[in-house]
Amino acid sequence: MSQPRTLSDFPNPRRKVPAFARRLIKGLAALAILAVVGLAILLALLWREHSTEITLPAPTGHFAVGRTTYTLVNNAQTDELAPSSGAKRELVVWIWYPSAAATSAAAVEYLPAPWRSACAQYSGVLMSEFFTRDLSLVRPDSTSDPEVSPEQRSYPVVIMRAGGGALTTDFTTLAEDLASHGYIVVGFDAPYRTSIVVFPDKRIVTRPPAYDPENLQGDQADRLINRLLPMWTSDTKFVVSQLEQMNAADPSGKFTGRLDMQRLGMFGHSFGGATALQFCHDDPRCKAGIDIDGAPYGSVVQEGLKQPFMFILSDHHRELSEPAGRQIMAHIQSIYQRLPNGRLLITIRGANHFSFSDQMLLKSHYVIRMLRMFGFGSLDGRRGLAITAECVRTFFDVYLKNAPASSLNKPSQHYPEVQFVLQ
Repeated sequence: MSQPRTLSDFPNPRRKVPAFARRLIKGLAALAILAVVGLAILLALLWREHSTEITLPAPTGHFAVGRTTYTLVNNAQTDELAPSSGAKRELVVWIWYPSAAATSAAAVEYLPAPWRSACAQYSGVLMSEFFTRDLSLVRPDSTSDPEVSPEQRSYPVVIMRAGGGALTTDFTTLAEDLASHGYIVVGFDAPYRTSIVVFPDKRIVTRPPAYDPENLQGDQADRLINRLLPMWTSDTKFVVSQLEQMNAADPSGKFTGRLDMQRLGMFGHSFGGATALQFCHDDPRCKAGIDIDGAPYGSVVQEGLKQPFMFILSDHHRELSEPAGRQIMAHIQSIYQRLPNGRLLITIRGANHFSFSDQMLLKSHYVIRMLRMFGFGSLDGRRGLAITAECVRTFFDVYLKNAPASSLNKPSQHYPEVQFVLQ
């Protein structure tokens, strides 16, 4: 008969775990605790930064700045991107302009509340609010709808186009600075081409993923871009024609006779820069243009331009080694070499693709610092905007206001980051 078994006869599971394994488990547990605590601290810091007021760089000109908005409907053209057939093209237009110095007008919101709400609802990124400033706390320098400054009879007009995923207001700093120097700056957002548009009647229109070239590759992306570029250019022509009508007889009276349409320029960023190129190619009303870090597309690549034109490139273009990058630079240089006069091609050292907009100020600096660790540009956001504003303004001063051509050297004298690639 067998003896009864005692507890000592059963294996002790603790004896089977080697000492190094126990140390490893404890170490991993400690790391997990540290990670959770670290994440909690990071989120707290991000939320604190998110909730902190931020003032945009002050305009450098002597004019006060006003901002107003319009909605334009192009009844002559249907919107082929709209889901319903027969829908007309509609645009939300933003205008920054020199205003009278003494005004009781209220300060504008950087982005109106309905737009902020729509962006939060449709951003598609659960934690995006942690990584971006609270836009209700961003303080621009414009006031809402004041009278145009009486200092001059009329002011040159500059069309401003944001890139495909951006909003016009992302370029508020550049728009305000130009307006403070005596320009009327006109930007617009277009449904299905801009990431999101909110109309005064509260309609919200978002861009389907299928219309975002970033979601496509190779030939598919090229086909979409070649389809979109004529639409963007057509929208620009329509807005310019509407401005001509507004100058002749603005129903509100504000801009009647105040828009100098004989001195019209255009600049754009990314795909907006490509649009500026094609618009200046297509439309002789454009007297000068600027492409900020945008790849050229369309017939302008083969046929070139006649107007003065400037290319502003981010730093990464100098080191592009991929075939697509080499092709972009080849197209830029091809257009540039055939410009008859008034040409400029510069690189801003340390700039990334977003250094030209307010985005480098609106994103958390913790996120920016992390991106810089991966080579995402070393240029400070405010300095990048100051450099861009001076480059853009100086070029238009020369070709829209007849400033001396020697002025074109000023940005590089003030900012060593400005490097002339070709002159």
